Amino acid sequence: MPSRTDTIGAALSETIGGPVGRHALIGRTRFMTPLRVMLIVALVFLALGYSTKAACLQTTGTGTADQRVGNWENQRAYYQLCYSDTVPLYTAELLNLGKFPYKSSWIESDATGKPHVQYDGSPAVRYMEYPVLTGIYQYLSMSMAKAYTALTKLVSAPVIAEVVMFFNIAAFGLALAWLTTVWATAMLAGPRRIWDAALVAASPIVIFQIFTNFDALATAFAAGALLAWARRRPVLAGVLIGLGVAAKLYPLLLLIPLALLAVRTGRLREAGKTAVAAVVAWLVVNLPVMVLFPRGWSEFFRLNTRRGDDMDSIYNVVKSFTGWRGFDPDLGFWEPPITLNAVSAALFGACCIAIGYVVLTAPRRPRVAQVAFLVVAAFLLTNKVWSPQFSLWLVPLAVLALPHRRILLAWMTIDMLVWVPRMLYLFGEQNMGLPEQAFTATVLLRDVAVVTLCALVIRQIYRPGLDLVRRGGVDDPAGGVFDRAPDAPPGWLPDWLQPRPSPLPANPARNPTSAVGYRARSAGDFPDQGRFG
Repeated sequence: MPSRTDTIGAALSETIGGPVGRHALIGRTRFMTPLRVMLIVALVFLALGYSTKAACLQTTGTGTADQRVGNWENQRAYYQLCYSDTVPLYTAELLNLGKFPYKSSWIESDATGKPHVQYDGSPAVRYMEYPVLTGIYQYLSMSMAKAYTALTKLVSAPVIAEVVMFFNIAAFGLALAWLTTVWATAMLAGPRRIWDAALVAASPIVIFQIFTNFDALATAFAAGALLAWARRRPVLAGVLIGLGVAAKLYPLLLLIPLALLAVRTGRLREAGKTAVAAVVAWLVVNLPVMVLFPRGWSEFFRLNTRRGDDMDSIYNVVKSFTGWRGFDPDLGFWEPPITLNAVSAALFGACCIAIGYVVLTAPRRPRVAQVAFLVVAAFLLTNKVWSPQFSLWLVPLAVLALPHRRILLAWMTIDMLVWVPRMLYLFGEQNMGLPEQAFTATVLLRDVAVVTLCALVIRQIYRPGLDLVRRGGVDDPAGGVFDRAPDAPPGWLPDWLQPRPSPLPANPARNPTSAVGYRARSAGDFPDQGRFG
């Protein structure tokens, strides 16, 4: 009953008559279950996400569908905030020619059409830059778009630019993937806190980023993997992680929290099964392309090693405000930034070591979602690339790790609004856009917001009595074999890596003499009206 137990839910309910009455029949409806309500809310936000791209999906030109194009004239994608990688990739990666990804290549050229030459003097040959599952997804979407083009030549049907139809088909699948993410998050939250997943369905980040790229595919696999782990199916969890890595690299990060928690609980066998299953699933998907088209298959890894600091990265923020030239100035075209790569990897490694220390020394074993959020957030903060759509990775993890709606909405709103100065900066200051520092300042604000979330999660790990999820005797709804598992770390761990006593009772909601317990009870015995609301 969020309209009676949640501050934001109660306020929003006033628009439709106020909180549910005391004598209402609760739980009797056969259709409007909490999950179905959240899926409907998700559809509304997905529709808003499509509407933000609609200005770039207007068909222009004459002739058949494959001769027409989307309207991107005069840098429309930037000043109308409707940019999506999906549209330019259709021609840039030869999908418009029906080419199979990883098999076909092209020569990178500059704005004048002159072919680029790499730093070592060799031609700048390019292939599909995405992992195999995402590349195949684009190929299937292209095939369906071309089938529709063929249909318009045979029967009287609306003639839509083929690239626009490609976007529509790809967006439909991405919407299904996000609905899957909402469903899995709701199941992970459990029946007691199922409404926590409403912030995944209604995340402001969805409005601008859900159709910017193909990351929703990976979030669906990652959320499904966590759900499989929660249901004590480690092999299935590993398979879904492996499939997720075949779509985007980030689901691989989920193995880190599982490994750390396995060390603390001694459940290494289950975590090992998940890791092995992930490797096998990844190999099954990748091996055919790896064998048949090794040069095209390796493009994703090669591209990531030679990319510089992205405009949304913390490294570019420092460069913007200090005039620093970066770790690898004066690089040739496509020359790998060796120092930047090493620094980024070292910082992420240091963060993982710090997270490992938190996991092992916390008075009570952290929840899976808490550790997973910290690991993914650390990766994004230290990585040399933080594309705007990467923020979708954090949404379900943040909701499960820190279910405080006002705090999460503040972060999500900041993250969403980064898109506006980003687009106006790319539009160009000479075109009445924004200067670089107006954009990098919002990036810095987003990073500060994510660091604040991490600090709050760590605070609740060391003070488990503040964790809303664990009130009422609950341990870890997403923990799987870790749920209620006793500590059993290996004997070779030194004393300073052993759990420390908690400064607060494990479950202060049951202790009316504690400050936290008093707050919960004075709020009407509804735990969601605790300190953070």
